[in-house]
Amino acid sequence: GRGVAQDDAQAAAWYRRAAEKGEPMGMSALGVTYLYGRGVAQDDAQAVAWFRRAAENDNPLGMNHLGLMYRDGLGVAQDDAQAVAWFRRAAEKGDAHAMTDLGWMYEHGRGVAQDDTQAVAWYRKAAKNGNPLGMNNLGAMYEQGRGVVQDDAQAFAWYRKAADKGDAQGMSALGLMYMHGLGVARDDTQAFAWFRKAAEKGDPIGMTSLGSMYLHGRGVAQDDAQAVAWCRRAAAEGEPVGMTILGLMYEHGEGVVKDIAEALAWYREAAALGYEDAKENLKRLGR
Repeated sequence: GRGVAQDDAQAAAWYRRAAEKGEPMGMSALGVTYLYGRGVAQDDAQAVAWFRRAAENDNPLGMNHLGLMYRDGLGVAQDDAQAVAWFRRAAEKGDAHAMTDLGWMYEHGRGVAQDDTQAVAWYRKAAKNGNPLGMNNLGAMYEQGRGVVQDDAQAFAWYRKAADKGDAQGMSALGLMYMHGLGVARDDTQAFAWFRKAAEKGDPIGMTSLGSMYLHGRGVAQDDAQAVAWCRRAAAEGEPVGMTILGLMYEHGEGVVKDIAEALAWYREAAALGYEDAKENLKRLGR
């Protein structure tokens, strides 16, 4: 939509013309239109076909997207080894997204032996190439002391870089560092500000954390209604802590009419996701 009216169908048509002329970036772009159904009917199999053609024409974006399709089993049989192979090829061609994705596979031991040191190495390469998610993930490794010596100041620094580049997860993580005084002086006002930015970008942890700040009046005037609203949004995104806080508010009638049945429903949903506090609340209520 730069200089012309935004038109997904026209964009898809131009990508197709480029792809059919053998232009690898056109092939990748056409794959993305199929993946997200922009200007064409959504079609994972077609997305895979175009990503594969781009990848076979040495296009790193196509390689990385093909790896994602294998990782998630979209339009192709799920195959972590294939995902790793394509991420590696793209990463070795300098694709920063692929570096992050390859690091994630090492962190979680998918398609490769689990290896925090390799995860850190790839996250660091991605971060140094300007990838915000790589920055965030590197921050998390420093915070947890995985693959590196634990270092809150380094964690804070990388979260800050990610947040400054617009990464919502980095914003939430930065807020938590300010909230708990990790790697930086505790500052509820700063925590609240970063949680709001993250929440407004759609990050569920940011939403829950923002709701918690409203609930406890930290960095903002206490406001049960706002707490309920943000925790409800987080819960709708499948975030178990938000579900549990929402359950507590229904249990105690804070910001909502007291409703034990509704509280139990939220505790059960969070417990089904493995959240221990929700399980404890069910036990406390004899359920």
